[in-house]
Amino acid sequence: MKNKVIAIVLAGGKGKRMGASVSKQYLLIEDKPVLYYSLKAFEASNVDEIVIVAEKGTTEFCRTNIVEKFNIRKVSSIIEGGAERYNSVHNGLKAIADADKESYVLIHDGARALISVEVINKTIEEVKHKKAVVVGVPVKDTIKVVDENGLVVDTPKRELLWQIQTPQAFLYEEILAAYNKVISDNVQGITDDSMVMEYSNIRKVNVIMGEYENIKITTPDDLIYATNTIKKM
Repeated sequence: MKNKVIAIVLAGGKGKRMGASVSKQYLLIEDKPVLYYSLKAFEASNVDEIVIVAEKGTTEFCRTNIVEKFNIRKVSSIIEGGAERYNSVHNGLKAIADADKESYVLIHDGARALISVEVINKTIEEVKHKKAVVVGVPVKDTIKVVDENGLVVDTPKRELLWQIQTPQAFLYEEILAAYNKVISDNVQGITDDSMVMEYSNIRKVNVIMGEYENIKITTPDDLIYATNTIKKM
């Protein structure tokens, strides 16, 4: 199928800050893995296909205990991730088949279990117009730039600062070209997909309004927040 919308859902993080023996994407919220909630949202959204990039050695576990168990039908493939996040995204991009120049890809951190179908669908509509968009929310606190000695060196204007989330969405051929360049140039310190597009200078990236609830589950406190939020839904 051409002109399709593909979601790459990243599920390869170790989650060291969680302090658990199980990777954070497989921790349970209301008897279901964290990853299930992201997949459920994309399954109910307007995406055509889902590619899961899983932690090394967990692809069959993911297939059996999440995708098949909960009947996530849009998953086309489950592949292993790489050493870093950007390597995992690159693997996911290369795993997409039959995409053309008018296909789009949404890249999402599977640990963002509270992503809503509404935000996903809004991202799809926006990327079709703007070609490169990321979801985010304006920061609420004053932000300081602090040097290595713990001294404040600058206070950026708060109205210019956004906390960036996922999904981040792009024309497939452009984000693949951008990732190919980053990998070829061996660029370090890449933390999200918009940085890859910024480095490649292929296209400017637009920020669209997300939801403050769309946190990335990283610490035990995040897991408690996500659990309480899901219980209220």
